[in-house]
Amino acid sequence: MKLIYNKWIPFKGFRAINLFGVCFVREGQTMPPHSINHENIHTAQMRELGYIGFYLLYVIEWMYRLIFHTRTAYSGISFEREARENMYDYGYLHKRVSYAQWRKNNEK
Repeated sequence: MKLIYNKWIPFKGFRAINLFGVCFVREGQTMPPHSINHENIHTAQMRELGYIGFYLLYVIEWMYRLIFHTRTAYSGISFEREARENMYDYGYLHKRVSYAQWRKNNEK
């Protein structure tokens, strides 16, 4: 995954955003290894579902959670849960199983 540091993407207040497997990092921010791993997990999810499919499912799940689970709209998204729960496991992508974001506790 390529990291691109710039002053426009993402919006102020955000550190980074992964768009189609390219991570845009706000100028002046740093990307520690666990954050890079988090974004690499998202890239694996994107490749698995197809980039458009990933974003479509991501937005649908976020909207559903926004309506029915307002307190966990973002943090409860299955894609975010998988990335957050495994971002400190630097070997995770080598042992990740297909569609792990939808498996209970990321079963191996």
